Amino acid sequence: MRAIGPTLRFEVLGAQHAQRVYDVKKRCIWTFWHGAIFPAAWSWRNQGIMVLTSTNFDGMWMGRVAEHMGYQVAPGSSSRGGLRGLVIMARGLEQGHDVAFTLDGPRGPRHVVKPGPVMLARRTGYPMVAFHIGLKRAYVFKKSWDRTQIPLPFSEAVTVIAPPIDVPEDASRELLEQKLAELQAAFDRVSNIAEGWFGYPEAERARLRAEWNA
Repeated sequence: MRAIGPTLRFEVLGAQHAQRVYDVKKRCIWTFWHGAIFPAAWSWRNQGIMVLTSTNFDGMWMGRVAEHMGYQVAPGSSSRGGLRGLVIMARGLEQGHDVAFTLDGPRGPRHVVKPGPVMLARRTGYPMVAFHIGLKRAYVFKKSWDRTQIPLPFSEAVTVIAPPIDVPEDASRELLEQKLAELQAAFDRVSNIAEGWFGYPEAERARLRAEWNA
């Protein structure tokens, strides 16, 4: 990361969506796909963001890497220690830190959202913010469940940030399911734009910039 990261060139669409959250003195519950963990970890480094990591050996190893990159670590996952992790992340939000989830981690299925962020949003009153990062040049681990992408040196990258999604603290089961579907739809859209970005003609990119940066 330290070798490749400084060579990457990022463009961000929708940064004002996160700024809306900060303007009302709240923090973001960031959500992204596991396969984009390399560029995401580099892009958001050294901001004190708290990340949820698995309690198994791989998760503990990744947690140490995250700490070196300026993240705080909440041990837990959707399969092991999840509730404990959510409690730690709720405390982090109350202390003024953003938090982040890999929504389809740690084992998949790929690009299918899990309910952890929705539960955290209902508990804390802080909104979920989905984003995806597209890379112009990358090596893809095609046999891995998440198709992890490692950017090649000097690659261009685009980060697409969706509008925040709030979850009322008195949300019913039906509303929670609706919010989960809303989060999935937000991910489908930002993923489609980010993954297709470098194949679009310039006129289409200009249109999307105007739409997402309005």
